[in-house]
Amino acid sequence: MLKKKVFVICCIAALITALPVFAKEKTYNIAVFVPGIVKGSPTYELLVEGVQEAQQRMVKAGKKVTVKTVEGGFNQGEWQNGLTALALTKKYDIIVSSNPSLPAIAEKVLQTAPHQKFLLLDGYLAGNANIKTVGFNQYEQGYLNGYYAALLSTSSMKYANSAYKIGLLAGQEYPVMNEQIKKGYLDGAKAVNKDFELDFRVLGNWYDAAKASELAASMIKNKTDVILTICGGGNAGVVAAAREQGAYVMWFDFPGYAYGQDIILGSTEISQKSACTDAVIAFIEGRLTFGTPVELGVEDGAVGFAFEGIPASVPRDIIEKEKALVEKMKTGAIKVSAR
Repeated sequence: MLKKKVFVICCIAALITALPVFAKEKTYNIAVFVPGIVKGSPTYELLVEGVQEAQQRMVKAGKKVTVKTVEGGFNQGEWQNGLTALALTKKYDIIVSSNPSLPAIAEKVLQTAPHQKFLLLDGYLAGNANIKTVGFNQYEQGYLNGYYAALLSTSSMKYANSAYKIGLLAGQEYPVMNEQIKKGYLDGAKAVNKDFELDFRVLGNWYDAAKASELAASMIKNKTDVILTICGGGNAGVVAAAREQGAYVMWFDFPGYAYGQDIILGSTEISQKSACTDAVIAFIEGRLTFGTPVELGVEDGAVGFAFEGIPASVPRDIIEKEKALVEKMKTGAIKVSAR
């Protein structure tokens, strides 16, 4: 009798061993931290859309992916606390964000939450095994803006004056702004005429449109006829001042023509959405390498100039010269570098 019981138990054990093992499928939980607000901020709209596009593609491929979007507001002093709160929940396999200042902030968060992984676009950091940055060559981007701004400034257009001076209003100073964007912008202008100077001002935040308008008006009185504005919600103040005082505006990162018809005359653009989608998919598939930054530029098709939507008031020869510059940079016929 005992032998029979042993035999039955062994048979049951063998049967259980032979059955297929269904491991619980992993769910990838992704948090999108927006250093600002989504609505009305095309850069962050594209960030969120990029993650959602990755989610949709992975779900179709049979993966389980959740996405939560958190808005951090415009006060940069609160971003670290917001990121830390997300990381300490230990709910998210990766936190995705976009801003040149985020890599340094993420490193501080890791002191409290060393397990967290970050994917940060529009920034640069090497050597941290928890952080992947996917940046854009903003020296090249600034160069494209500066070249076009100088062409406008030296044209016969209504608000162009005789001074070789262009302007840049930044929300805040940070390494990429000071070492790449600002330098590229002036170098691009000097490629048109070596006498160009830069009137550089800092708003001190990313939202004060009234103060931005005052600064832009001062720049225009200082003989600046074209202003590149990179100050978030403050951009509206720059457009208002340019319209009232008589000047032109350049946009950055995405086509901004709709924000100021016949005042915003040129814009560079970056492939924020597609770069975000590709990186998130690579993470889910286990292909994303942390600690190694990626920088995409004109030759990669990730940085360019938004020719569609340029107002009809811009002379055709200016547009053709800018197109020629983009093409030469894309093919490598012209190499520009911050170094």
